[in-house]
Amino acid sequence: MRHISILVPKGAVLGSIEGPRQLFTQVNQFFKAKGEPPVFKVQLVGLEKETPLCGGLVTIHADTLLNDVEKTDLVIIPAVDGEMKAALEANKEFIPWITKQYKAGAEVASLCLGAFILASTGLLNGRKAATHWLAANDFRKMFPEVNLMAEKVITDERGLYSSGGAYSYLNLVLYLIEKYVGREMAILNAKVFAIEIERESQSPFIIFQGQKEHEDEPIKKAQEFIENNFQEKITVDQLASMLALGRRNLERRFKKATSNTLVEYIQRVKIEAAKMSLETSRENVNEVMYKVGYTDTKAFRTTFKRITGLSPIEYRNKYNREMIAA
Repeated sequence: MRHISILVPKGAVLGSIEGPRQLFTQVNQFFKAKGEPPVFKVQLVGLEKETPLCGGLVTIHADTLLNDVEKTDLVIIPAVDGEMKAALEANKEFIPWITKQYKAGAEVASLCLGAFILASTGLLNGRKAATHWLAANDFRKMFPEVNLMAEKVITDERGLYSSGGAYSYLNLVLYLIEKYVGREMAILNAKVFAIEIERESQSPFIIFQGQKEHEDEPIKKAQEFIENNFQEKITVDQLASMLALGRRNLERRFKKATSNTLVEYIQRVKIEAAKMSLETSRENVNEVMYKVGYTDTKAFRTTFKRITGLSPIEYRNKYNREMIAA
């Protein structure tokens, strides 16, 4: 029987504790229905027997305390709420225990913002991770040695797993169920809980918000210029001249401050504007394309799909209010 330890951090998001517990427990129910023994022993593991969540509205009762778990097979780190540095400080006692379990052979999976706790162990340094796209800039600043895959729903590297934003943790739990007990069980669970099983990217959900929490004022001016003039053709040389900076110096400072190259930033601002038009207007794809400053249809469609994971038409069909209502 595989031992699964679902941590109960202080400030945890309730759903990311209860969701995995339900999915793994359901697998045991499937086996019981076939007259077979359970395959998972699922425990909620806390720093204290009772942990208040949701501002005290809910209290989680742990099955066991952290230091009473000598060995486990899988550690689940749920998402945490609030300011991340405070959340990490409140849950720092988990860090050496997670590291010890991993070194003893356990696998570790972080859900959404739980990636901040996993990254604090140092185990993710030089490895891939996912987290909620809204927290990507903060994550990169706090953990520059981790290879953040902001568009991914799931990452899997050397027994370390992570999931993207919010309810995409369900996809990671199904992924683990498939790995441990097979595809049939994963599909059964997906059907019982009405989960779309094959989601690989959170790109369609990302709202681009340029990283401006830096102190490089000329770079902020460049960002503001791009955001206010995205309909025009903007070149790197134009920006360098406007800011009286050398091209290479500008490109280096821009990437350091924003985690995007200048070209990527311009593309992302244009595509974000295109997404808004496709969501809210009746304009066709070509009209939207011209409106955001593209003249090459192929280039627009290619860039749009690379950034969002969907073609412009697929995006409009999925998110336009009138299309959905029709």
